[in-house]
Amino acid sequence: MKVLIIEPSFEPREAEIESGLESLQSVVGGNIEAIYPYEDEVAIICNEEGKINGLPLNRSIVMNGETVDIIAGTFLVAGLTKSNFGSLSPELLKKYHDLFYPAELFQIDHHQIKSIKIPPKTKRRSHKSVDDLVR
Repeated sequence: MKVLIIEPSFEPREAEIESGLESLQSVVGGNIEAIYPYEDEVAIICNEEGKINGLPLNRSIVMNGETVDIIAGTFLVAGLTKSNFGSLSPELLKKYHDLFYPAELFQIDHHQIKSIKIPPKTKRRSHKSVDDLVR
């Protein structure tokens, strides 16, 4: 299935991965959690223990101009079918690439976490578990 992989500090990249649980777990580095913060037929699939395990903060989930969550660790955006995860359409690939294109730094300011948008790195780092899944 065609998905968008978002690694901390790096620009989103399109990838073709297997649709099975093991493949999804390998991309996010652990047990998966799917969240559905948007009206589009998409899921954000992340490591369910990313924050607990101290994975690096990655991107904010913003709704109505307000940050509602911060994803820790590598995550992916997948499309939804009637019964499972599926490929993203070209339009959704572009939309979510653009949404998650700026990387983010996070700063604690008066007991609040603030996001600072920065240009993402474009050269992929070596990440065998993700790169081995990309066809």
